[in-house]
Formats: sequence, structure tokens, C-alpha cells
Amino acid sequence: MLEAFLAAFVTFFVVIDPPGVAPMFATLTQHTSRAWQRKMAFKSVGVATLVLVGFAFGGQWLLEKLQVSLDAFRLAGGALLFLIAVDMLFEKQKERREERNEKVLAEAQKHPERFEDVSVFPLAIPLISGPGAIASIMLLFTQSNSFLEQSMVLAGVGVNLVLCLFGFLIAAKLTKFMGATVAAMITRIFGIILAALAAQFVVDGVKGAFGIG
Repeated sequence: MLEAFLAAFVTFFVVIDPPGVAPMFATLTQHTSRAWQRKMAFKSVGVATLVLVGFAFGGQWLLEKLQVSLDAFRLAGGALLFLIAVDMLFEKQKERREERNEKVLAEAQKHPERFEDVSVFPLAIPLISGPGAIASIMLLFTQSNSFLEQSMVLAGVGVNLVLCLFGFLIAAKLTKFMGATVAAMITRIFGIILAALAAQFVVDGVKGAFGIG
């Protein structure tokens, strides 16, 4: 059971990247009050939790309705996660997140009244519960053989969501403490780990699709 928890924790730590989204939160809420920042932190994590839990329990049903096999989803999910890993290694993911934030901030300057609530977009979706996180929870959940293993997967997700919340609440201090060098180092290390996990998803999908024991 510990293996299931660790696999889920590492996967979601890499995909969600709690230390990486904290500076984004600080940027998006820098001109608001402390009370509003707390509200945005709790609301964004709450929405992301609902999205991920919904796909965890309803993802397999959705695949069945779309007539997509689990092995095909493993292959697609593994490929998607591998692309995210490559982006992390070459810092493309960070660049896209910063570009997205710049667009949101530019829109906020044109329409100040629209800047107030950033909890659903872009914080909850896609910064926290993006395509990688959704694919990961569906893959890990469908591969679990028991309710206990599924509970460990949810626990791994939950710890990362708590880390996100904690990071949002101390975003300004965390950004100064980590620095660009430490953040880049962490991103690359976990990018390599995510690439290995993605490769394993692809291998499992190929074995299942072709009946390889």
C-alpha cells in the first residue's frame, strides 16, 4: 500500500508542481487584500479537488461511454505525461504558465472587475487540475486493484492539494525562499522521474493491448 501512495504522491507532485504554482498564485493575487487571497486559495483548491475526485470515480465510466479501452488510455496518458516531463526538463511548462498568467493579468488591467475571482480559472483549471493531473488520477485509479489502493491514490492526491493550499497561503515568502535556481533544480529532477513513470504507463498499455504477459 505504501508503494501505491508513493507512486501517487510523486506523480501528482510532479504534474501539479505545488512549489511551481505558488509563484503563479502570488502573481495573480498580488493586488488584492490578504483576506481575498485566502479566499482564492481555499476556493481554487476546493474546485480542483472536486474535478480530480470526479474524474477518479467517473473517469472509467466516461471511457466506457466513449468506447475507449483502458489500455488505449494508458498509452495516451503515458504519452501525455512524457510530453509534460520533457517540458519540465527544458522549462517549456514554466514558460507556458507564465504566458498564460500574463494574458490573465493583461485582461485584468483592461477589466478590473473581472480580475477579482481567479480561483476557477486559471488556478483550479488548468494550473492545479490540468490535463496531466486528470489523466494521472484516471490511470492510477483504474490500475488500483482494491479500495485500499484507491484510498492510497486519493491520499497521494490529497497531500499534494494540501501542499498547494499551504503554498498559496505563504506564496510570497515561499517564492523568495526557493529562488530561481532551487526551483529549476527541483523541476528537472522530478521531470526525469515523471518521464520514467510515463514510460511505465506506455509499457503497461502495450502489454495489455497485445496480450503480452
